[in-house]
Amino acid sequence: MNQIQELPYRHICIEGNIGSGKTTLVDMMSAEFNGQKILEEFEDNPFLQLFYKNPERYALTVELFFMTERFKQLQKTSAGPGLFSSYIFSDFCFIKTLLFARKNLETEEYKLFNMLFSVLNKSFPNPDLLVYIHRDTAHLLKNIKSRGRHYEQDISETYLKSIQDSYFEYLRNITSFPVLILDLKGIDFQSNKTNYETVKFLISKKYTPGVHRISVSV
Repeated sequence: MNQIQELPYRHICIEGNIGSGKTTLVDMMSAEFNGQKILEEFEDNPFLQLFYKNPERYALTVELFFMTERFKQLQKTSAGPGLFSSYIFSDFCFIKTLLFARKNLETEEYKLFNMLFSVLNKSFPNPDLLVYIHRDTAHLLKNIKSRGRHYEQDISETYLKSIQDSYFEYLRNITSFPVLILDLKGIDFQSNKTNYETVKFLISKKYTPGVHRISVSV
């Protein structure tokens, strides 16, 4: 596979379910292409552990905190890449805020949250390419267990499936910018250089606006 010298996109957002490997891929690509990376600082959310223990009580609090922090982080993309960078790689899009809130909040809470989200969301342009890493829930659970974050250990397959469904419901309606769904069946791009090169090559292709789905298997 030919060496990729540059990418056709300025801002690449890499999304995925919990444990899909999105942050790892952002780390790898930003290092190779000397890109500015914007990572979700979820561990700074003081309500996250409380939410996993008592979702009904802390759902609104945890989602409001996430929305505020994501807003502040993504403001960095408005000015474009930094002085010494040509690209921005982020491991979340602002719409993630609404997708998770829809699953975690009660109806009246969600209505209020959606109003606030709609105001803040107007501040951001779409990414030039949105990459969604899709893995089956068994693989996600395996990754979640292996990375050992104690507050994630009780995440259920049902919850992961509901998040996955929310993403697909949103993604299938996108027509204004390109979306690449990478269905990675057992692909380990962190430890296997060949697998990483395959994923990178697929991200480096030019895609028309709308959804493109590609399956990659070992």
